[in-house]
Amino acid sequence: MAELLETPTLLLDLERLDANILRMRNKLAPFNVVLRPHVKTNKSLEVTERLFAGGRGPITVSTLREADFFFAAGFVDILYGVGIAPNKFDHAARLIKQGLALKLVLDNLESARLLANFARSNEQVFEVLLEIDCDGHRSGIPAHSALLVEIAQLLRGSGVTVSGVMTHAGNAYDSRSIAEIEAYARQERAAVVDATRLLDEAGFELSIVSIGSTPTALFTQDLSGITEVRAGVFAFFDLVMAGLGVCQVQDIAVSVLTTVIGHQSEKGWTIVDAGWMALSRDRGTARQSVDQGYGIVCDLAGQPIGDLIVSAANQEHGIISSRSGNIGSAVELSVGTQLRILPNHACATSAQHAGYHVLAEGRRLGYWSRISGW
Repeated sequence: MAELLETPTLLLDLERLDANILRMRNKLAPFNVVLRPHVKTNKSLEVTERLFAGGRGPITVSTLREADFFFAAGFVDILYGVGIAPNKFDHAARLIKQGLALKLVLDNLESARLLANFARSNEQVFEVLLEIDCDGHRSGIPAHSALLVEIAQLLRGSGVTVSGVMTHAGNAYDSRSIAEIEAYARQERAAVVDATRLLDEAGFELSIVSIGSTPTALFTQDLSGITEVRAGVFAFFDLVMAGLGVCQVQDIAVSVLTTVIGHQSEKGWTIVDAGWMALSRDRGTARQSVDQGYGIVCDLAGQPIGDLIVSAANQEHGIISSRSGNIGSAVELSVGTQLRILPNHACATSAQHAGYHVLAEGRRLGYWSRISGW
């Protein structure tokens, strides 16, 4: 970077981004599935466009604000991947009336009943996926539960169509080996295939069988019975993914640029102007075999510097020190030195910033904005 940017700010390495996207495309190419990438990680039109070889494609969003934004940009097939709440029915209905093929998610009778009543009262059609719990990680209905059929029967004739099932192997993020990730991938697939079979036997024909997790998508060996894969962080990767063995540290495409502002030499600390407001409070690597603090410290080329990490973070101050306790190594960085911090969680760190300064071959190419809010 020829000029010094004011810091902290978010950087995006275009070559790493494109390589990560190509890796996912190549992985899924042998399988007869659609990639419906989750854009909550990037929340950027320019990044999302690069997820597709040409034109537009189906995406997953985590907010209706994202649905508004990407629909306005020409994305017409969107899954809102969070259980729908009644205060969002009107918003969803507006998008559908404007021509968006919006798909909603629910996993309980109460939500189903409320949506069915709204659909009847407003003569509004909706398309929903039933969320399946494949690992006890979060939301969803067990794959063999009679509740699946009960919800589908309740919705029948209301204007709400059950188009499919979806799940997310969240426990894959706690894996200790690639073998464990592969096991979670098998479990994830089996859950939605079994749920599909149950609904099919009850007379409900599904067109969408959807799974989604970057670790399981990249290490799955069998996607038979699956129609689409939702994954998002694969485009950027982060230290949690590196700690799982899903990627290498050198694959991480986003980093926070920060500047040295002082030292506490007797403690072996270098102080920088990126605290948790710039890096996020996410400490996802603390549960892994190597705790990366608030992020790995790199030079301007994106290469890690020794064993330096951001070991502590206040709101606007980051504290850099040696993971091994070497007092001298961190304080060699003089005031004004600019550094790049690789994040624990790309989604959380990126959310702290309004956009990306895009780099290629070390040169700045431009600025890509992000959206925020709900």
